Amino acid sequence: MEHHHKPGLRVRLRITAARRRAWLSAGLRSTCRKPPRRDPSDSVHKVARREIGGGHRRPPRPAAPSSSSFSCPEKFRNFQLQEEYDTYDDEVHFLVQLPFLWTRTKIIEIVAAKDVIFALAQSGLCAAFNRTTNKRICYLNISPDEVIRSLFYNKNNESLITVSVYESDRFSSLKCRTTPIEYIRRGQLNDGFPLFETESLKYPGFVEFDDVNGKVLTFSAQDSTYKVFDLKNYNFLYSICDKNIQEIKISPGIMLMIYQKTNCHVPLTILSIEDGTPLKTFSQLLHRNRKVDFIEQFNEKLLVKQDKENLQIIDVRNSDLIEVNKTEFMTPSAFIFLYENNLFLTFCNRTVAAWNFRGELVTSFEDHELWHPNCNTNNIYITADQDLIISYCKVSKQATDCADSEAGEVSSMGSINMSNIFTGKCVAKISPSDPTLTIAPRKRGDKSRSTIHSTVSEALEDITALFYDEDRNEIYTGNSKGLVHVWSN
Repeated sequence: MEHHHKPGLRVRLRITAARRRAWLSAGLRSTCRKPPRRDPSDSVHKVARREIGGGHRRPPRPAAPSSSSFSCPEKFRNFQLQEEYDTYDDEVHFLVQLPFLWTRTKIIEIVAAKDVIFALAQSGLCAAFNRTTNKRICYLNISPDEVIRSLFYNKNNESLITVSVYESDRFSSLKCRTTPIEYIRRGQLNDGFPLFETESLKYPGFVEFDDVNGKVLTFSAQDSTYKVFDLKNYNFLYSICDKNIQEIKISPGIMLMIYQKTNCHVPLTILSIEDGTPLKTFSQLLHRNRKVDFIEQFNEKLLVKQDKENLQIIDVRNSDLIEVNKTEFMTPSAFIFLYENNLFLTFCNRTVAAWNFRGELVTSFEDHELWHPNCNTNNIYITADQDLIISYCKVSKQATDCADSEAGEVSSMGSINMSNIFTGKCVAKISPSDPTLTIAPRKRGDKSRSTIHSTVSEALEDITALFYDEDRNEIYTGNSKGLVHVWSN
């Protein structure tokens, strides 16, 4: 919800098993794309210090824009449409047996690593493309009845993890598989190997990849058991078996266990994520008969929001409380926590806002109205320095009026906007109203270029997935037609 370690994707990715064939279930919470530079165990020490009467803590330094923010306009100057990849072609009928995988569907996820671009379609078909040759390498569906639900790039061992369901068990269980990127590049998919084979990941079971702490969390609903594995080598670390746990939230160094709530409070326990040691057990008071919108943990801060009530920010070390009026803070559809800058982004009704943990609105974004009303982190990218957000947005009214007068319909076209997280200013954009935006010309004799059938305007229509490769300074977008486009300068 990644890295970077670049290239990256969402750091916390939870995939839930569904009762029948379904797509990735979008969770409320995501985290930023970069682990903190500080030791994640800091959170453990903060909580533990309070429990043993620890000492004074210096206030956090305010976040400041990094120098890379100011080079953004230059970095994205003269971006053009460079390549077009089609996830679907005639060969797909021979490679997979499930007819619904043959149907052209939208791209829901893009991941790039080591010059390989992975595009996952909503049908469950996943294709890998070589960015150097601009050819499709292979489909990652190694079994003819495999439906891939999501992807995770594990930078620890430079491998791609696929999470899939299969027709052979009625799409009821999640199966994980890891394949080194180098093997994929050579088309050697069978040299990968399955993960977590001992786990029963049937609905409502799940697997969650947490890149911040380097852990994998699984939940087996069959015996109400949570297990934690090392993301570096997939070794089992410890398990938690408790039928009263309602939810688990992960933060740097710690896990928050949320138990079944009573009429007026919810029991909570904070554990060390390294070994499962309990650090603090307490109860959070709730308003009676009010639905809990969310309970979130960010380091030592607990965020609690109930329906029609104020947002509460509680310091779990000393119970200090900050409240944000319900008229100022609406329940968001998604969070992105920016661990590096001690901020969090909220997404609500196509708008983005940045908040600090004093309950203050830090940034309101200009010219950054999201295209999709329900935020999905697959079409939003946060840079490694956490200073820039890249999103597919609605075209500003001024640009729309201008394009309307020149080109007629533009209602189905959006723009790719790059905005500074600290100032809220739009620093660059790829817009259909930009007269200089074109398909990059081919160099004479260059046979590595793909054939581009779309116009620039068509490539900016109904974008459903977005990824920014910071190493190559390229943006990859996927659309409702199952096409992937490469934008760069």
